[in-house]
Amino acid sequence: METKKKSPLLRLWDMGEEEHGKLILAIVLAVIGVSCSMAAYYSAAQMIIGLLHGNQNISFYLTWCAIAFAGYVIKAVLYTLALSKSHQAAFSIMKNIRIQCMHKLTRVPMGNLLDVSSGQMKQLIVDQVESMETPLAHLLPEMTSNVLAPLFVFIYLLILDWRMALITLISLPIGLFFMSFMMKDYAKKYQGSVETAQKMNTAIVEYINGIEVIKAFNQGKNSYQKYADAVKANAEYFYQWMKSCQLPSSASRIVTPSTMITVLPFGLWFVMNGSLSVESFIVIMILAFGIIDPLIAAMSFTDSLAVVGTIVDLVEGLIYAPEQNHGNIPVQFEDTAITMKDVSFGYHEGQEVLHNIDLNIMPNEVCAFVGPSGSGKSTITKLIAGFWDIEKGDITIGNYSLKQIPLSQLNQKIAYVSQDNYLFNDTIMENIRMGNPDADDAEVMEAAKKAGCHEFIQSLENGYQTICGSSGTHLSGGERQRIAIARAMLKDAQIIILDEATAYIDPENEAIVQKAVSSLVKDKTLIVVAHRLSTITEASKIVVVNKGRIEAIGRHEELLANNALYKQMWQAHIGTREEAL
Repeated sequence: METKKKSPLLRLWDMGEEEHGKLILAIVLAVIGVSCSMAAYYSAAQMIIGLLHGNQNISFYLTWCAIAFAGYVIKAVLYTLALSKSHQAAFSIMKNIRIQCMHKLTRVPMGNLLDVSSGQMKQLIVDQVESMETPLAHLLPEMTSNVLAPLFVFIYLLILDWRMALITLISLPIGLFFMSFMMKDYAKKYQGSVETAQKMNTAIVEYINGIEVIKAFNQGKNSYQKYADAVKANAEYFYQWMKSCQLPSSASRIVTPSTMITVLPFGLWFVMNGSLSVESFIVIMILAFGIIDPLIAAMSFTDSLAVVGTIVDLVEGLIYAPEQNHGNIPVQFEDTAITMKDVSFGYHEGQEVLHNIDLNIMPNEVCAFVGPSGSGKSTITKLIAGFWDIEKGDITIGNYSLKQIPLSQLNQKIAYVSQDNYLFNDTIMENIRMGNPDADDAEVMEAAKKAGCHEFIQSLENGYQTICGSSGTHLSGGERQRIAIARAMLKDAQIIILDEATAYIDPENEAIVQKAVSSLVKDKTLIVVAHRLSTITEASKIVVVNKGRIEAIGRHEELLANNALYKQMWQAHIGTREEAL
């Protein structure tokens, strides 16, 4: 039997489980506060009744004035306390959700992330989570109190005269009827606004990140047009949406507060035929003003209520996204032997890029992958690093399937350096220290020396305290790569993967790094994706990859003699070197 899905508001409530105490307190305080505001209306009714009866006792009126004033003061104090508690809870819940989202990103397959632009991810974790503040901090306490408090007053009106109590609410369903036109497909329209905002965010981030290319190739007009179109589309969507809401919203706001249109004529008729006392009529008439105002305030949250489902769906879509298959119990590795058994893989379903890969990499072996661009070299190394779950076959390290190894333990076992290395907007010292957070400054500097980047770091004005800039933009490509290699050296993992990690390093520094890598990988397994074949001629195993399959495995001399593709690549490489010389 299919389990019925909880309502969006209940799912939002569940997300804030650790803050339920504060939210309940906020709701209770808000309910009491709104109820106290009714004291002013009741006091006004009593004073009018006093005047009608000719009561000239000034203390009588002062007492009711004091009660009315006290009601407003208590309401203000309790309302402030309620909002304080609800906002404390809301921001705590939002903080926890964002932390959950960031933790989740480390556990979902890389493919899930590559299919989503950075602009969309930013909108989800920043903007959509931020939009939960209104439902949590306002909708729960304020809407609840603005419904419950009038309910208590309505019960009191039923006691006074059930007919007048019902007449008081006649305008409410009419107002809700008009509002229903505005709320029709509201969630769907909000989802559309989210999608246009995602496209706008993506265009903005793309424009900013690509500004160097835009300027270099004089694409300012075309790129700006794409950015401007996305911004205009977002604005136009909201304009048309709000335009469609104008008439029903106006009608609802006009009709809903007009309780006196029904209360006055019916009340006077009941008084004239003797079925309602003047005193009760006055109390009902005054309280009718008070009962509608909170309900109108509650109705103002209906748009938030309508979009809660979309917001919760988006956030839960990330928080509860399928995680990679990894064990929870640490394993005891016998060695670092890596085996790929009949591995096939595709980034998207039905689009295989690797086919039936069988490979053994022995402990402490230097294994190099070569092949044409797009052949699948980097994909193989990323599968070994555990970035994706494989669809067919198995990969083992030390006789343990990757699915058995806890992700944290696998990350400790492998140091991965790619061609496109990311540096955080922090000091060079801290970027290198990410390889081993427990390392002291001396150990960080030693790793930098081995990676051949100590001298250029020292030449910078602030040395190791130089801020790298967002994505390391204050440094050249070669400098960023050397820092990334230093980070891997500091990690001191047993398996080192260099995915074209020396692509941007000049020949002079490449020799330094190659020497450092040789020292680094002593008694370790080194896996290299090489674009310069001259750097891997001494590798104990070279794997030639072509069109997602392993075409040949051997040493440099063997492959030159027996594999046409490798020989062709080598001749092209030697020719390029000779031309450069």
